[in-house]
Amino acid sequence: MTYPPPSGGWHDPSAAAGPQSSPPADPTLPMAGNPIPSQPTSADPYAPADPYAGMKSGDPYAAPGYPPAGTSYAAPGYPTPGDPYAAAGYPAPAYPGYAPPSSKTNTLAIVALVLSLIGFTSCITAPIGAIMGHVARKQIRETGEQGEGMAKAAIIVGWILTVLLVLLIIFYVVMIVIAVNSDSSSGY
Repeated sequence: MTYPPPSGGWHDPSAAAGPQSSPPADPTLPMAGNPIPSQPTSADPYAPADPYAGMKSGDPYAAPGYPPAGTSYAAPGYPTPGDPYAAAGYPAPAYPGYAPPSSKTNTLAIVALVLSLIGFTSCITAPIGAIMGHVARKQIRETGEQGEGMAKAAIIVGWILTVLLVLLIIFYVVMIVIAVNSDSSSGY
């Protein structure tokens, strides 16, 4: 059974209508503005996406949910520190969460503050705490440790309590002297 030739200029390739003037078109070459088709890859385009891919880290001891070491903690849309394409004039954003202290606290400053505060009850530890506070401040200046505020507080509390202790001792001595003099002058 044969069909009538279609109208519209379509040429039936199975029809034996004379020799072709050009070779058949290569299907891998681009045609009139169409892009070159990409080569197939070994990745399966229909494979399900891993929802935890961004949370995986090469470090097995990394905390879950945190980015791996070396990544930026800047919020999305904000420039990262050292970003050459960051908008000029805007400061780098503060990192959220806990930032570890830059150095440790001076142990002598802690001990000095504790001894100065114990001076409220024992009286003798207040001047020791004040002196240790001076030593702690010197160490902090030399080493760059934390604890400057504690050392100052130890010095202030220690010397105030020491002055109060000295005034109390002077008061007791004066009272004893007055009591002894008044007892000897009565003549009994």
